[in-house]
Amino acid sequence: MPKSPEEALRVTLARVAPGTALRDGLERILRGRTGALIVLGTDRVVDSICSGGFDIDIVFAPTRLRELAKMDGAILCDRDASNILKAAVQLVPDHTIPTQESGTRHRTAERVAIQTGFPVISVSQSMQIIAIYVQGIRHVLEGSERVLARANQALATLERYRTRLDQVTGSLSALEIEAMVTVRDVAVVLQRQEMVRRISEEISQYVLELGVDGRLLALQLDELSAGLGPGSDMLLKDYSELGMEPHEIEAALARLQGFSSADMIDLGKISTVLGFTPGTDSLDAIVHPQGYRLLAGIKSVPRAVADRLVANFGGLQRLMAANIDDLMAVDGIGEQRARTVREGLSRIAESSLLDRFM
Repeated sequence: MPKSPEEALRVTLARVAPGTALRDGLERILRGRTGALIVLGTDRVVDSICSGGFDIDIVFAPTRLRELAKMDGAILCDRDASNILKAAVQLVPDHTIPTQESGTRHRTAERVAIQTGFPVISVSQSMQIIAIYVQGIRHVLEGSERVLARANQALATLERYRTRLDQVTGSLSALEIEAMVTVRDVAVVLQRQEMVRRISEEISQYVLELGVDGRLLALQLDELSAGLGPGSDMLLKDYSELGMEPHEIEAALARLQGFSSADMIDLGKISTVLGFTPGTDSLDAIVHPQGYRLLAGIKSVPRAVADRLVANFGGLQRLMAANIDDLMAVDGIGEQRARTVREGLSRIAESSLLDRFM
């Protein structure tokens, strides 16, 4: 079973995306104006709330789903909707489970989804909508045209965010070379990386909802997401005030991802993820990177090697000043790898400074 309600919803959206047999069947039910209640999965809990109906156990087909929906009661399918197991079933979930729905079909759908953990699909006869209930989440399916319109707006936003992220990342690299980085500079990059991550995640959801209609959207998303470079974890590792262990970095990232839109505007709030006290004075404080982020930008340097280099030199400035012999003195660094590191850092420095002053 999926680990979280959000992940479970994503899996279910993929099953009902345009181009799938299940979506075809649901749209046939909508056009036929009969309504339906469909449970995707069965186990002892589901069996315990079922009353009456017919055992069918036939291979799923959109036309079969449409015809069975003409009868009163729910339809039970397996998890992948590859077989229809039962039809005309009365579902009797626990009536004490809270629900915000008012219609009988939708109230039953929400309660069954919460009680069993399986996705439940409700097709409204009167409102002509398809609603998915997954572990307490309600999601209404929309037509491809509406989803595409929102997705195109999101793509335009992602393009602007990506351009800005490239600018602030390049500026940070140049400031690192010059040893002039402030907490504000780091917080701005963290802010932009998180904004790009959020909008990319939103577009990924649109791609899932669109199914075969989202192929071009997926290609555009891949193009805009390519070459992002080291992520927020490297920034936290580089600049955290007291240093962070891997599990602490994961916790800090989770906290950043949990910030509201209002929180994301506040650079002081973002700086707290790094361990700094919020305030104008702390934002203007000079900080010195360890060098993890720039080393991560050299693809041929494994993370373990980067860790040894940082531990040996104790900071980016000393690492930048090191020659080939100094680098070779580090355990596990041969002449070839030392040259790779030296040339890679020099190339990054030259590129960053050129971008900054041109």
